[in-house]
Amino acid sequence: MSLRHSRPMSWLTGLLAATVIGFVPGTSPAATLPTAVDGQPMPSLAPMLEHVTPAVVNISTKTRVAVSNPYFSDPVLRQLFGLPDTPQERTEQSLGSGVIVDAARGYVLTNNHVVGGADDITVTLQDGRDFKAKLIGTDPDTDVAVVQIPAQNLQALPLADPSKLRVGDYVVAVGDPFGLGQTVTAGIVSALGRSGLGSSSAGGMGYQNFIQTDASINPGNSGGALVNLRGELVGINTMILSPSGGNVGIGFAIPNTITSEVMAQLVAHGKVQRGSLGVQTQAITPRIAQLLKLQDSNGVVVTGVSAGSAAAQAGLQPGDVLTTLNGKPLRSVQELRNAEGLLPLGSTVQLGVLRDGHSRPINATLSPVKLASVEGSQLDARLSGVRFSELSDDQRAQGLYGVAINAVQPGSRAARAGLSAGDLLIGIGNQRITGLNMLRGLAKVHLRQLVLVIADADGSHYVLIE
Repeated sequence: MSLRHSRPMSWLTGLLAATVIGFVPGTSPAATLPTAVDGQPMPSLAPMLEHVTPAVVNISTKTRVAVSNPYFSDPVLRQLFGLPDTPQERTEQSLGSGVIVDAARGYVLTNNHVVGGADDITVTLQDGRDFKAKLIGTDPDTDVAVVQIPAQNLQALPLADPSKLRVGDYVVAVGDPFGLGQTVTAGIVSALGRSGLGSSSAGGMGYQNFIQTDASINPGNSGGALVNLRGELVGINTMILSPSGGNVGIGFAIPNTITSEVMAQLVAHGKVQRGSLGVQTQAITPRIAQLLKLQDSNGVVVTGVSAGSAAAQAGLQPGDVLTTLNGKPLRSVQELRNAEGLLPLGSTVQLGVLRDGHSRPINATLSPVKLASVEGSQLDARLSGVRFSELSDDQRAQGLYGVAINAVQPGSRAARAGLSAGDLLIGIGNQRITGLNMLRGLAKVHLRQLVLVIADADGSHYVLIE
């Protein structure tokens, strides 16, 4: 009996019948479940997994990290004790998983937080073969990365049609948790389109549209496969939501709608080129709805339009209310931001716009995001005198994330708190920052305490701006 064509609940009926049989008086204590019920074979995932598991790999990485030691940093002490001038380092090792998606070219999909910044990447296949992997590219904002291995006779997973995935569909997670070897867990799709979950442990995750599943996802599963019962890849496992750090049935995977586009750009360019509308928006509160004479709080309101941007060319204006996005209700600023970051560059976005009480459609084409800067006073009065900018490609290639601090005005609050030009802002409170768009979004929260996470030559530390 094929799983995808089985009658509803027929497998459960068989299991219940087998359980009852096992307790009939006179039966052997060693009685086992039958191999068939009513002439139909008992369902098993084994045939499907025989085709899936060869495409799931183990990924181990080594990263050399500089060790900060005041004795080694002091030239006098180095000369006095004959210490070497070479910087002291330690090697950090980590384990994760990956999925072969192109057998001919040896491309493996995984998470950015598995391989990002690593100096040495080793991919181990199910048959025991080891290969040194080449890093093709990483995208911290979606936590997707691609590596390549020079291997023959690989087996790749076919991609599922993401439009057919539904809440309640059965899915199977395959990975290598704790380095024990391949492990398989099963569950269902609990929810689709999850966002607003914060960042991964390695920073990033600015664009989110997760598949939520109750299939167990544990440490080491990151980068592994989430497949449907046909053995098709529906997503890449990336994180769990757990107060204890262990699995509690809330896991998340990055869907094919994201991984396919990101992988195509990483293979073609080594990085992701994102588009932008060039519009600043704000959620509609009941108070704003009252001021704008709106009947409800649905949609987002445009608060600014950048000159020469796609939004400006399309005719958007401050005060416009964006109610729909590509024919679907627009419910939050995050949804609009996800569309900008996840849709292919050059895509046409269809917006429903409410202006002066009248609804109209407006089409805008996502244009390339240019390296930009912003004055701190535009974000929060406490950041006056600070200028922030996007990181350069060279900085991102070094594994850095956040936004650069280009200038700090002497005597400003930021200067008194210890901020300097050349520092990196990598977080606000417990939220990591990956770019200016994310910084603008967090600044709109109007935090009572402005606690910045700053990275400089001495490492990372917290800075409170009074």
